[in-house]
Amino acid sequence: MKLAVVGKDVSKSVSPQIHNFIASKLNKRISYDKISVPEIEFESRIESILSEYDGLNFTIPYKLTVIPHLERLAGDAKTFGAVNTVNTKDLAGYNTDGLGFMLMLKNNGVVTDGKKYLVIGAGGAGRSVAKKLLDGGAEVYVYDKNAENARRVAAEFEGVTCLDEIAPYDYYGIVNASGVGMHSTEGISPVGEELISRCEVAIDLIYVPKKSEFLRIAESLNKKIINGEAMLFYQAYFADCIYFNLIPDDGEAKKLFEEFTKEQL
Repeated sequence: MKLAVVGKDVSKSVSPQIHNFIASKLNKRISYDKISVPEIEFESRIESILSEYDGLNFTIPYKLTVIPHLERLAGDAKTFGAVNTVNTKDLAGYNTDGLGFMLMLKNNGVVTDGKKYLVIGAGGAGRSVAKKLLDGGAEVYVYDKNAENARRVAAEFEGVTCLDEIAPYDYYGIVNASGVGMHSTEGISPVGEELISRCEVAIDLIYVPKKSEFLRIAESLNKKIINGEAMLFYQAYFADCIYFNLIPDDGEAKKLFEEFTKEQL
């Protein structure tokens, strides 16, 4: 199968290593490309890209932009209104981010039911995280520097509370889904030490760098920290199950991630 990841800048993406590793363990043969597309070129190039590949993964900032080019949305993509996986044979869009996120929490012993969570960032990933936490019984608060984004998520998912500003408050978990801390913002935390000191778990969807400034501060305060590497791997595993028409298995996913991590050392 001919697969690829599509984003504004995927030059540093580890998706090819992950998907090639999973495919080899599942005895499947694939090629996996990285396709960086400037936003100004997306509309002129997307049809050609969709026609050239069997399956595509979409990342920042195209999880919503790709939807008008698809025939249908399935599963979580319908709920989230965001797509990270496309099966091009029938132009069906899926979203495996939420599944990957929740499996990451489960495998790290993190609880959702009855717990308060702050989600920073209300883009494609933040929406997925907020809805999955809500489904898991959490009390969810969402903040985005673009307040309208957070208001939309709160309006769409009953039970999510939109914050116009982040005030010091006791949260069980803080999730950075904003992207602040990578690329040009590396070394910056989306929230300060005062707020981080009042949570139990700090979760950053960023995986490069492995320890963002947000996680570094949290670790210095003896908080449990989780970076986005496991989520990235698990969402890739769930995406590959879609491409290969396989039934996903949480135990298999965990085992494959542990093997992958060992190989990277």
